[in-house]
Amino acid sequence: MALAALVAGLLHAVLPTELRTLPPELLGDSRWWYLVVVTVLLALLVIGDPGSIDHDTPWLRILTVALIVLISADNALEAGRLVVSVVSTSPFTHDARKLLVAGGAIWLSNVIAFALWYWDADRGGAVARARGSRNHPGFLFPEMVHVGSVRAGWYPKFVDYLHLSFTTATAFSTTDVSPIRPWAKLMMMLEEAISLIIAILVVARAVNILK
Repeated sequence: MALAALVAGLLHAVLPTELRTLPPELLGDSRWWYLVVVTVLLALLVIGDPGSIDHDTPWLRILTVALIVLISADNALEAGRLVVSVVSTSPFTHDARKLLVAGGAIWLSNVIAFALWYWDADRGGAVARARGSRNHPGFLFPEMVHVGSVRAGWYPKFVDYLHLSFTTATAFSTTDVSPIRPWAKLMMMLEEAISLIIAILVVARAVNILK
């Protein structure tokens, strides 16, 4: 989870200046301060709950949600600016390489952001799952059906939610994991819609330039 959040911070740094959340005149180049903020929040989470994620305290929960909101909000604003830039044919969208890099970075950040939301929301969160929560799951994983194929007490980790988010963004549909709660279905629909819009606009614009 920590590595994925750091990758999201690094992906922000490769975006063109036109797509970064805040204008340079407000806080200078946001290329690095955003990564610093993400790193600080992660450091506090690791210090507060080193090793396995099993400490349940209000401030850790608040920090976790704050980190996910930061990554999601930043990426949503960047995705919005990308759509506007492509539609209005901003100067940087005339460079196919720069456009594809920007689209790929925003798409991958979107995958990470939704993976974090799935991981934090399902069955009461990571701590609750580690403690054997009996809350109704939002997602039905194959391991929950084929219990004989996994160790006793198996529960989904972050990599399982990352795989779920990645397949949702690439296939635009469910694959081996089924959403069984309304909030899970709605979140997957939103991720699919964002991924589809980014893919169509960026690829169509890039193909038009390359022609």
